[in-house]
Amino acid sequence: MNESGYRVGVLGATGAVGSTILDILAARRFPASQIVPFASERSAGKGIEFGDEMLECVVPAEETIQDFDILISSAGGSISAEWAPKFVEAGAVVVDNTSYWRMHE
Repeated sequence: MNESGYRVGVLGATGAVGSTILDILAARRFPASQIVPFASERSAGKGIEFGDEMLECVVPAEETIQDFDILISSAGGSISAEWAPKFVEAGAVVVDNTSYWRMHE
């Protein structure tokens, strides 16, 4: 975390759960310096509401996942299986809401 807050990614931001996560982060004024909504290529560049702001959806890629403190993931099991380890490797703490990791040590 830097002085102004956490850098947070939300994977699956355009889905029902992802948009709810964004709403809760905004309503609770989560101490974030930046919130980045991650979504599929078809949503790349799409504006998504975050409180009074509009955030631009970003496609997860090796160059876009660096330097996050926290990733909250709710993009489905196959997406989580692919991207959660990559975010961890890049230094993020990952909170995953899918069923994929529930039975993994």
